[in-house]
Amino acid sequence: MTAIEGSVILVIGASGGLGSLIATRLEAGGATVVRASRTASDGGLTVELRSTESASAVIAAAVERAGRLDGVVLAAGVVAFGPAADVSDATIDELVLSNMVGQLRVIRDAAGPLAESAAAGRDPFIVTLSGVVAEMPTAGLAAYSAAKAGLAAFMVAASREYRRSGIRLLDARPGHTGTALSQHPIAGTAPAFGAALDPDAVAARIVEAIASGEKDLPSSAFQG
Repeated sequence: MTAIEGSVILVIGASGGLGSLIATRLEAGGATVVRASRTASDGGLTVELRSTESASAVIAAAVERAGRLDGVVLAAGVVAFGPAADVSDATIDELVLSNMVGQLRVIRDAAGPLAESAAAGRDPFIVTLSGVVAEMPTAGLAAYSAAKAGLAAFMVAASREYRRSGIRLLDARPGHTGTALSQHPIAGTAPAFGAALDPDAVAARIVEAIASGEKDLPSSAFQG
């Protein structure tokens, strides 16, 4: 079990449809939540996952603000639609930097503060949201699927290393969720998706997994 009450949790992507709900639920559970997003507001931190320096900077800023770090939730990302043969260099770069490379840097740079949390007797964690495309790469979303699958693979491998320091890694792979993400792609137009998952239910399931010590949330965990 992970004690959410009294913990300090950095939520990256906290202004997004899902990130904001996760942050609010964590706060309702008694956590001190440090919110970060690309366009920070209401006193939150600014983070740009495409920047080489931003990961270390946001981790350091969160520790400075709250005094320590017990958890990180990575709920940021961008999406693009269209044929694989037509995806532009700029679109590939942004998808890979925002959805994979920048997040890998955060996971790496959070290791030190989270290991200190574990040494102090707490149960630190990192949560990523690679999504169902990491399990089932999707036509029309090839580059997006590739970036998310890369993130999921990193989490599987890194979890075996991080647990030696007492840090739990958890990847969540919900299906299409009814947020505004698909309405604001960096390229292309969203296809007609089927019924979307309820964002609040997805956020609740992720927070439940954090609290109960789960180590993986496949797409099947969000069904029914």
